[in-house]
Amino acid sequence: MTSHTITLTVDGVEYTDDVEPRLLLVQYLREVLGKTGTVIGCDTTNCGACTVLVDGQSIKSCTMLAVEADGQQVTTIEGLADDGELHPLQKAFNDCHALQCGFCTSGMIMQAASLLTENPRPTDEEVRDGLEGNLCRCTGYQNIVAAVQQAAGEEVAR
Repeated sequence: MTSHTITLTVDGVEYTDDVEPRLLLVQYLREVLGKTGTVIGCDTTNCGACTVLVDGQSIKSCTMLAVEADGQQVTTIEGLADDGELHPLQKAFNDCHALQCGFCTSGMIMQAASLLTENPRPTDEEVRDGLEGNLCRCTGYQNIVAAVQQAAGEEVAR
């Protein structure tokens, strides 16, 4: 199979690699770059565990080919922290006990980051709508909504 050379920026670092055209972005992030915070869940876009930001937009990376990300900026859960300081969403998920097993957490946080970029002061209902498509089987979502609301307050205060 013919490989393609791609160049993309992931978490602020530019990478150039030869990849097979069928390699999914989630596989590239995990297997080539070692960004294992991006989780492989259902492989069908149903769970959202693989959510990352591509040029600021949330994308389920199990549905995007690595070659489609060529030339773009990708942010993973590892890239949200700033100089070792947790992003307000990462801190809020911890503070509000918005995780249990942790499987969905990175995708939830990345989707929430996209939501807060579009709507910095969402209502609880808007948070629930904004996280639709990201599944959690443990928490019941109430603490996740509380975490997003806490982070929204911190983001506005920044």
